[in-house]
Amino acid sequence: MAQAEREGARGTAGGALEIERHGTERIPLEERHGRVASLFTLWFSSNVQINGFVTGTLAVILGLDLFWAIVAIVVGNLIGGVFVAYHSVQGPRMGVPQMLQSRAQFGVLGAALPQLIVVAMYLGFYVVGGVLAGDAIASLVHIQTWIGIAIWNLAILVIAIYGHDMVHAWGRVATVISAVLFVALFVKFLGEVPSHYKASGQSVGTFFLVMSVFVGWQITWAPYVSDYSRYLPEDTSSKKTFWYTYLGSAVGAAAVMVVGALAATFAAAALNSNVPLFLAHQFNSIFALVLLAVIIGGIPATVESPYGGFLSFWAVVSPSATAAPPRLARALFAVVFTLVGTIFSIAASGHLIQTANNVVLFLLYLLIPWTAINLVDYYLVRRGRYAVGELFDVNGLYGAVNWWAIAIYVLTCGLEVLFMNTSLYEGPIAKDLGGADIAWIVGLTLAAGLYYAIASSLRARGDRRFAATTGAVGSARIASPEPVR
Repeated sequence: MAQAEREGARGTAGGALEIERHGTERIPLEERHGRVASLFTLWFSSNVQINGFVTGTLAVILGLDLFWAIVAIVVGNLIGGVFVAYHSVQGPRMGVPQMLQSRAQFGVLGAALPQLIVVAMYLGFYVVGGVLAGDAIASLVHIQTWIGIAIWNLAILVIAIYGHDMVHAWGRVATVISAVLFVALFVKFLGEVPSHYKASGQSVGTFFLVMSVFVGWQITWAPYVSDYSRYLPEDTSSKKTFWYTYLGSAVGAAAVMVVGALAATFAAAALNSNVPLFLAHQFNSIFALVLLAVIIGGIPATVESPYGGFLSFWAVVSPSATAAPPRLARALFAVVFTLVGTIFSIAASGHLIQTANNVVLFLLYLLIPWTAINLVDYYLVRRGRYAVGELFDVNGLYGAVNWWAIAIYVLTCGLEVLFMNTSLYEGPIAKDLGGADIAWIVGLTLAAGLYYAIASSLRARGDRRFAATTGAVGSARIASPEPVR
């Protein structure tokens, strides 16, 4: 394994300057490259940025005191990060984008349902990132915010067209810059927090509501992760893949969100207007450098939206992954995505913190059943054995549409409504629980249990869709993953 990683790493330095030529097809073994440690820098930089900081403020704004806000942040991210890391392990083994793997569970065409939902998620985060970065650019060079948004989105467009290796390269740069910035802010805010600070109206329900925000933050990364681990050598350690992803995403997010919670104890009003400007004013002597750090730090998380959005969208419109040259298709999609995202960003409401909360929670409900089904299928039902070539054949092993899996997904999403609690809607059971939002727990257990029961029964009866589990079928068959300990 070490030799494979070293050999792959030799080609990565100049790889960022070459436009990626692959789309949704499986990455050939001879083109695998990179170091598994790059997963840490990518997911650390994706989380330790201004949007993560803003999300952390919600713990206090929604009603927790600082101590319980920090507990909710840490516990929520550590729980949610487990799912993200287990998804990341799939990338080197299968060599295909994360959402394309859903074809084994939902069917080659049926997978369009979660894939299109994920495209909408990408657009939502792109819009939030565009508003924040646009504010930072406008404050830095003294222009109108809509011009700042346009400049930002144009830069993101270029990086997205270059693709995978360029995204990783910016992750390494942003990791260093963001770490320095938010450590400095942490030290600064510690001296600002009122010693007597205590929120009002705390309850167990509020704690579970807030914790669900941070579980949701992590799980919204789940559709991303294999997109950025699929180029690693096939024999990359599952243990290392898991832990580098987990530490970067869960621990990185918890750290930056704690900084956000600190800020919210004394500056909630300022944080709901122009967040980049608020951060820059913490160090007036290096005002411009702080804004520049905020801008650079937001690049990895934002560019993942058009890049990942293309992979999910292309999986829908081109089941065989051969409809057009991937470079051209990615460029055209990125242009359209950028135009739409720019329009929405410019028109976005100023109530950004509440908007971010609604987006994270709403997407959590839709992604929970998908992540449960995908992980149960990979780790418990098929145990990592897939006929990857069949994922690109509508008439192949996995079929066009797996209606029972889709029914489980839709049913679970529907039942989650009873348990959800957002600013727009509170389910009847959530009310009975004092506002506690446990929809994510219900969604995980229900979708996982139903899928495992039905899939295991079908496998026991010799259903051909599960034949690859025993190695009976398969172009590009995948060996069982090593245990993650």
